[in-house]
Amino acid sequence: MAPADPAAPLLELGAATLGESGGRAMRARVHAIWPGARVAAPAFAVRCGPGDNLAVHVGVTAAPGGSVLVVDVGDVPELGYWGEVLTTAAEARGLAGLVIDGCVRDVAALEAHRFPVFATGVALPGATKARPGEVGATSHVGGVEVTSGDWVVGDADGVTVIGATSLDRVLDAGRARADKESGLFIALRGGATTVELLGLDPSPIQRPPDV
Repeated sequence: MAPADPAAPLLELGAATLGESGGRAMRARVHAIWPGARVAAPAFAVRCGPGDNLAVHVGVTAAPGGSVLVVDVGDVPELGYWGEVLTTAAEARGLAGLVIDGCVRDVAALEAHRFPVFATGVALPGATKARPGEVGATSHVGGVEVTSGDWVVGDADGVTVIGATSLDRVLDAGRARADKESGLFIALRGGATTVELLGLDPSPIQRPPDV
């Protein structure tokens, strides 16, 4: 059974292990915007109008404390949808971080704040603040459909999403995978090979007779 607050075990297992254990891994374009950024928290989904971040501003005011905003910006990603002002506002509201399928700015300030941000890149031009959007329902981010309440885990390897009803199963599978890998590490240090340990068939690989 998942602990009352699964953030610590999710962070310990990490996005890669969880993504191989039943979580839904986002596309590699969504990555940590400053070195060392890490987050494990429930999602609060935000959908923006094209080139507009009004929904992000509303999301910061509406999201429960401890949640991570997961923002869909549609087909206009190369704008600075988020910066130091919104970071300061999010910190004051007790939010845990940001995952956005678009760009941000003020990266040095975001790192100085130690506010976890995962984005596709950095862009200077700002967004408008007037178009319709949606908060608190679903968003499509990094190729993954995210529902508010899903768990989001982000670290140096990327971002993985775990459905709220799948949390126990994915945590159990993640722990089993981590235990198995620990055994592999011991065997490899003892001289075994990955080909042997993983039962791989090397026959499709061509190599000179003396190799």
